[in-house]
Formats: sequence, C-alpha cells, structure tokens
Amino acid sequence: MSATEFAPVNPKVLAWARTEGGWRPEQVAKTLNVKPERIVAWERGERNPTFRQVEKLARFFHRPLSVFFQSTPPDLPPLGAEYRRLPGVEVGAESPALRLAIRQMLNRRALALDLLQELGENARMFDLVARFDAGPAAVGTRLRERLGVSIDAQLGWVNEWQAWRAWRGAAEAAGVLVFRFAKVPLEEVRGLSLLHWPLPVVGVNGKERVPEAQVFTLMHELVHLTLVRGHEEQPALLEKRDAAEWSAVERFAEAAASHALVPENALSEAVDQVQALDRARTIVEVQRMARRFRISPLAMATRLRESGFMSWERYHDWRGKWTEFVATLPKRGGGFATPAEKTMGRAGRPFVRLVLEAMETNRITSVDAARFLDLKFQHFDQLRMLLRGPGEGTTGDV
Repeated sequence: MSATEFAPVNPKVLAWARTEGGWRPEQVAKTLNVKPERIVAWERGERNPTFRQVEKLARFFHRPLSVFFQSTPPDLPPLGAEYRRLPGVEVGAESPALRLAIRQMLNRRALALDLLQELGENARMFDLVARFDAGPAAVGTRLRERLGVSIDAQLGWVNEWQAWRAWRGAAEAAGVLVFRFAKVPLEEVRGLSLLHWPLPVVGVNGKERVPEAQVFTLMHELVHLTLVRGHEEQPALLEKRDAAEWSAVERFAEAAASHALVPENALSEAVDQVQALDRARTIVEVQRMARRFRISPLAMATRLRESGFMSWERYHDWRGKWTEFVATLPKRGGGFATPAEKTMGRAGRPFVRLVLEAMETNRITSVDAARFLDLKFQHFDQLRMLLRGPGEGTTGDV
C-alpha cells in the first residue's frame, strides 16, 4: 500500500485517542515526525493522515487500528471513576503512562471475568469491610486474618522475594487480582487500587526494585479496598476530602498495613525490652528488626511508632536519617528475568492460569493466549513450569 494513500479516519476519534491517553499534540507530533499543526489539522478534519501514519498512531496510543475508522469515539467511563484517590495525582491529569497502566489493568480484569465465565468458575469475593472507628490496629489484624498468613510462616521465609510471593499469593487467594505495571515513575505513584467487585485490583509499580517495599504497597492498597467496602472512601472522581483530610486517610492505611504485617505480640517479642519505649533507634537496629519480618525498614519504623516504641518526633527524626542513608546507596539493578517471569510478575498467577486453562480447553486460541499474556508462544512451557513452582523471578522489571 502506498505511503501517500490517505486514510479516511474519523477526526473525532483521533482527538479522543490523544486526549484520553493524556497526550499533547506536540508529543504525538514528535513520535510521528510531523509538526504539531499537522496533528491539530487531522483532529479538525482539515487533513487526513496516511495509512502508515494511522498505524503508527495505533501503536503509540495502544489502540486497535479499527477504532480510528469508527463513526463515534468509544464511550468509556472517566478513569477517575475507576481508581482510588492517589496523593498528588489530579483526576483527569494523570500521566500518559499511568493512564495506559490503569487501562491495561482494567482490560486484564475484564478478561479474567470473561474467562472465568467461559470455564464455569466463580470469582472469589474479597468482601472484608473496614471503618475508621475500628482503629488501624483492629483493621490490620482483621486483614491479616483474612489473608491467613501465620507468624510462624512469615518468620520462616528465607528471603524478601519469598515474602513478596507469599503475601501476593494470599491476596490473590482472597479474591484480589494483583498486577504490576511499568513505565510509571515512582514519584507519581507506587501503588493503586481499582474499585470493582468481584476481583478488585491492586496495582504495584514495577519500578520498585525492593520486594519489601512492594509488600508494604500491596498491604496499603488492600487496606484501601476494605475502607471502600466500608463506604469510608470513594473513587477518585467523587472523593471530596481536602489534602489534609486525605493525608489522614493515608496515615490510617499506612498504620493498618503495618499492623497487618507485624502482629502486636510478635513485635513485643522482637523489641529489646530494656528501655523499649520511645528511645532512639539506629538505622541498623530497625533494619535488623525489619529483616526478621521480611519488611522494609520504613515499614518497621512505622510499626514501632504505632505501638509507642517510637514517638512521632523520633519517627520523623529517624525517617529523615533513613532518607539520607538511602540516598547514599547505589541504585539496585533490575536483575535478569525471562519473558515468562516478566509475564508472571506483571499479570499474576490467577490470570496466567486462567488464560492457559482456557487455551488448553479450546475456549481461546493460542494466538489469543499469546496476545492476552503479551508473550510469545515459545515461552509458554516455561510459564507452565512457573505455575507449578514458586512463581515470578527476582526482579521488579515488568
């Protein structure tokens, strides 16, 4: 097909694809190596792109080629109606990378529900309810009970990646899809929740290389899901609290997550009982206690603060020193992960199992399975081995 043959696209769909993706005309123009005025002209219907340019647009926007020839733009709910409120993220002004990550996770969840129906299976229901008046300690304790992770099992984990797999598996067994997303800066968001039942979603930023931090993000988001079930939170689009009020919600979720990760009796046993209350604790000491529970030192400091082993003043002082200490550390590499390990890390065991089972029972084709998993068919045997083994590899890269 000639590159000079123009495509009769719908200009309204072109404009929709750009704005829904959060892109400015200048950014799209740079990718297609044209002037921004050309993008504006396409969206006004004054000119048409070539077929080759439309193909590039489809890849850039992560949209099927056919959508640009529809008579009307797709009618989709605002993204702000899908996820919980995120600190520092303005509804409607999410970065293109975050918008894409949310959309991909929503699509994956919808596909999981379709495959469950095809296979005649029911989705597990995560129905734990939490309210602020119960207090973070009670909320964290109930969450841990719902996940069914014993303290003996936790103290027996050999490393932090085993801890991550165990907590993730417990959340998935409880009826939550846990996905990892890529290409979103940690400064924008470390984790998020998609508020749909059954199968609500917790998304964890794959740029976080530290598995202990991923664990805390997971637990933090699970607390938010329980608060949504208790009608204490609403989707980002509807949430009306001011910044200070929302900070209090975040502190509650942070505290409850720390209680879920470290039960009170286990904490008391781990703390040096000599001058145990509110004394200065070194970074090394907090690191040592954190390693015992396979959590991050920051989560451990939060937990010590919650039970009075560290006052707010000492906590802020310790956190400042910790931030300075972390800044001196060399950046962790992502390690090496095979394509199958990346797929498992990104999509999670329940979703992978559903896709493979649907393929093996002829509900979907191998081509469909490869597309749903974003994985070439040649890697499927290794993916099956991972399902039978411990799961994803030792990297946060997705």
